[in-house]
Amino acid sequence: MVQLGSLRQLTLASFVLALIPLVALLWQSQSDLAKVGQMTTLETRFVVDVVGDMQRLDNAVTDVERSIRQFTVLRNEQVAALSDNALEQFALAADKLCQALSVPPTCQRLSEQLGELADYRTIEDQLLLNAYLASIASSVEQLREDVESTINQRVQLQQDDLNAMQAKQAWSTAMLVSVSLLLILLGSQLIVNPVNNLKKIIRIVAHGDSELPPLSRQAPRELIDVEKDLHWLYDRMQQLEHIRTALLRHAAHELKTPLASIKEGCSLLSENVVGELNNGQREVLSLLSASTQRLNTLVEKLLDYNLLLQQAQPKMAQSDAQKLVNACLEDYALAIQDRDVEVNIEPTSIHIDEELFRRILDNLVSNAVAHGALGRPININIYRQNDNVILDVANRGKRIAPESVKTLFEPFIRGTEPRNDNVIGTGLGLSIVADCARLMHGNVNVVDVDYADVCFRVTIPQ
Repeated sequence: MVQLGSLRQLTLASFVLALIPLVALLWQSQSDLAKVGQMTTLETRFVVDVVGDMQRLDNAVTDVERSIRQFTVLRNEQVAALSDNALEQFALAADKLCQALSVPPTCQRLSEQLGELADYRTIEDQLLLNAYLASIASSVEQLREDVESTINQRVQLQQDDLNAMQAKQAWSTAMLVSVSLLLILLGSQLIVNPVNNLKKIIRIVAHGDSELPPLSRQAPRELIDVEKDLHWLYDRMQQLEHIRTALLRHAAHELKTPLASIKEGCSLLSENVVGELNNGQREVLSLLSASTQRLNTLVEKLLDYNLLLQQAQPKMAQSDAQKLVNACLEDYALAIQDRDVEVNIEPTSIHIDEELFRRILDNLVSNAVAHGALGRPININIYRQNDNVILDVANRGKRIAPESVKTLFEPFIRGTEPRNDNVIGTGLGLSIVADCARLMHGNVNVVDVDYADVCFRVTIPQ
């Protein structure tokens, strides 16, 4: 495996590699443009030269015909000299045009006609002279057609070359752009793959439900360093989780065993198995029994909070809200026997995790019983609001101070107000409510209502 460089080097290298095909395309375009310019210059010069030669040939044939006809009338040497010069200029113009056109039949015929006309001094027959001049004029006309045909052919050839060049440019553009895109995708994939691996590692670290994948071998150094840090973090979290689990398991064992002995001893004393107790001893026994029950509650709450933290995915399903509330009130029948509980449930079915929702109900009702005014009613309302299910548990009593609301849902934070049951709280009840609501993608808040002094509102999306 080839070890990649840093993320910056990889990005720059990918950018340069992606630019190479584009630079090649630009170079080819400039080369083709130069060829087109050169070809256009040459063809334009050829057309101008050929048209100029043809025009000079037309002028020369006119001069030849005029001077020879003048000679046939005047018959003097001065006019003959002019005719010879006109024939010479005509021959030069014809020769130059024939070299440019490369049309041997017409040029050969014109050369023969010039040779016949060169003896114009000896020609007495006017009809024969007219025939010679007409044949030269016909040959010049044929040359004119050859010039037009040659120009059209060269224009068509130039057009074909341009079309071929455009097709080549199109194919080259498609090929080079495809190569450039392929290089871009390859370079981006070298970054995306390790990033996806990081996302996978983060999900595994968050859920802790499988082993981490091996470290990437082809990735930028920075991303490999992040992977190493995540692997270290995962190992560290596993160590801490093992320590926490072992601590709670040992604590539960170490606390439950002597606690069971103390409870059994209290039971034996209360039943007068070891003898009759006086009033002072009974008072001490009652305090001991209350402390034992308080310690048992503390242990159960701690274990319950640990189980809550381990539950990462709620099992959402349609549940009967009335049934859950009734079950909760049955468990708290002794605690609320001297109070009225007003229950108002609008939806018969709600989409929740039953276990988490029951924990919310248990803790909020327990909190209302512990802190609500004695003899005053407790309100439990479940209703829909937009796309949410709302649970309100309200009680009468002393209002919660605004500065206490900020830390009310943090674990191990106990309120300063005395409880009605004289039990020292663990500070976990409301934090469990907040965690349960959060696991169901909801939240809990303290809200003001006009029918009670304290109201806890749980909002759960549906």
